[in-house]
Amino acid sequence: MASSSIPPLEVERESTATEPNWLELPRDLTINILQRLDTIEIVTSVCQVCPLWWNICKDPHMWHTISMILCSHYDYWQWLRMDLATICRYSVERSCGQLEGIDIDFSLTDDLFKYISDCASHLRRIRVVTFDAADSLSEKGFIEGIKKLSMIEELEISYPFKLSRNSIEVVGGSCPLLKSLTCMLTSDMKTGKSDDELFAIAKSMPRLRHLKIAGNNLSSDGVLAILNECSLLESLDLGLCFRLDWSERLRKRCYDQIKDFKLPVDYQLMKMTNEISSLRLLTNVLE
Repeated sequence: MASSSIPPLEVERESTATEPNWLELPRDLTINILQRLDTIEIVTSVCQVCPLWWNICKDPHMWHTISMILCSHYDYWQWLRMDLATICRYSVERSCGQLEGIDIDFSLTDDLFKYISDCASHLRRIRVVTFDAADSLSEKGFIEGIKKLSMIEELEISYPFKLSRNSIEVVGGSCPLLKSLTCMLTSDMKTGKSDDELFAIAKSMPRLRHLKIAGNNLSSDGVLAILNECSLLESLDLGLCFRLDWSERLRKRCYDQIKDFKLPVDYQLMKMTNEISSLRLLTNVLE
């Protein structure tokens, strides 16, 4: 019986013929593919693959966005051991002033934020999520940096940094194009109800379209100010605003005026608890 196996040489030729030669791809297509990788991979691996990719990685168009996010393929402790600040500085430098968006999942210091704001005046989007409160951005450092970023349209800055009334007023005055804000407020650091930050948002950011805030000790007066002054608002997320004074009338207005509205979590739980209690009471009466 004749063997149907293919000689080793023919197998090798067939395999080679079906494998793409990445170096023969059009430059624009190669850039498109490489830009889909995160910044850390580009800096530590991609640019070292071959002279062609190294040359592509020197192109400022490769650095329109910087993404340094803690992804599933990074172990948390491996992430902490990386010199992320140096990688970030290198990436900002490579952008040659053309940086438009930056996502950071590590502690942003005053020095690093100053470097970013000095080198990226055309920045339109900032997202910062920090896991470590040590050596993090100060209010003074934030204010000094944000004053230089007048093109910002989206700002998301989370734990441990919290926006005070002063910081919010500076953002509103320095970033006239701001459309989206996600932040924590300093209201939970005060005793008693305080809407200073909400009033500041309403007064200095009337062109907001998306707002997501976290903070305690707020009242309905601050929410009403937002609804009255931010007429372009499309989404409002108050899910992490605990102990917020609430009423059915205010809830109805939010749902009527805002396309995408999220109630505080504790209010939702309270409402659910009341509904369960009412259902149990009705069941007992029927029995």
